[in-house]
Amino acid sequence: MADKRDYYEVLGLKKGASEDEIKKSFRKLAMKYHPDKNPGDKEAEEKFKEINEAYAVLSDPEQKQKYDQFGHAGVDPNSFAGGGFGGFGGFEDIFDMFSGAFGGGGAFGGAFGGQARRSNAPRKGNDIQKSMTIDFTEAAFGCKKQIKLTKYVKCKTCGGTGAKPGTSKKTCPNCGGTGEVRTQQRTPLGTFQSVSPCPNCNGTGQINESPCTDCNGTGRVRDTVKLTVNIPAGVDNDSVIPIRGQGEPGINGGPDGDLYIVINVRPHKIFERRGQDLWLEIPISFDQAALGDDIVVPTLEEKVSYKVPAGTQPGTVFRLKGKGVKSVRSNRKGDLYVKVVLEVPTKLNSKQKKAVKAMGEAVTDDCYQKKSRFLKAIKEFFS
Repeated sequence: MADKRDYYEVLGLKKGASEDEIKKSFRKLAMKYHPDKNPGDKEAEEKFKEINEAYAVLSDPEQKQKYDQFGHAGVDPNSFAGGGFGGFGGFEDIFDMFSGAFGGGGAFGGAFGGQARRSNAPRKGNDIQKSMTIDFTEAAFGCKKQIKLTKYVKCKTCGGTGAKPGTSKKTCPNCGGTGEVRTQQRTPLGTFQSVSPCPNCNGTGQINESPCTDCNGTGRVRDTVKLTVNIPAGVDNDSVIPIRGQGEPGINGGPDGDLYIVINVRPHKIFERRGQDLWLEIPISFDQAALGDDIVVPTLEEKVSYKVPAGTQPGTVFRLKGKGVKSVRSNRKGDLYVKVVLEVPTKLNSKQKKAVKAMGEAVTDDCYQKKSRFLKAIKEFFS
């Protein structure tokens, strides 16, 4: 945890940034550092992983609250905030700090028993991000999608060991399997130790005399795999679905990385989504607005009847409670907002024109409140 940057800093934000600001920044940075746009760029790959990790925490309200209160310790299961000692940096980290500062031994090494982090220690595999585009209704109700993913997987021939079947790696005789070699140096301040990766085994602690021919001793190969992804109801644009353990294989026995699915939602023909709420515009005629009428309102699940009151004005918005989209984190549903749009008829024939004119003569100015007030204001202005 000590080496991690602040998650807000990673996304270029200030603490307390809104959900929309977090989403917008993540999307921009993820596109910039995506491995597909930066092939072979290790620095971009590390930044991409860092961005994903930061967004996974800050996009989850519960995790974000813990992080805002405790920092990295609040979202680390091994930390003090999670019940362990990690909230104080951990005893092992304290020893490593002295080890790194004083060469990993000597006076401080003997007193604290410090050890440098070994290069052959288990490490988590790389995380992967994949974009997925789904329909509006699939996002609202949830769905299952099958995806194809090209990534590194454990070599089936050697089972991920890197050694040819029937053989195994041997402990490096130079370092005794530690992956490290130590040298001592006497100084006026005492004896100090320095630790460096073993040159005989490149810090792995093992010698592979018979490497697997299918993976060239790496223990992994690139392959295309199929996965079924469960999309929860209520996801929206830029929602991220983490799938643990579906990234690339771990190193030296470490856990596999994670897969992050970034959701893109196709627009709907008639509905507009704003959070968990839906918005809809319905055109009505003059007589419907003036006299009132029962109109049919579509929702995502069914058609419902709604009584438009007499004298309804253009732009009036009605709310249908609970007819929106389910929250991805609860059973609460948003609302459906219906905006009434008055449509003026066009392409009238002579008979229809006469009918409209007759109606205009019959419906005098005093029937129009806004028009009457406007005409009165004009009269007073010029009087």
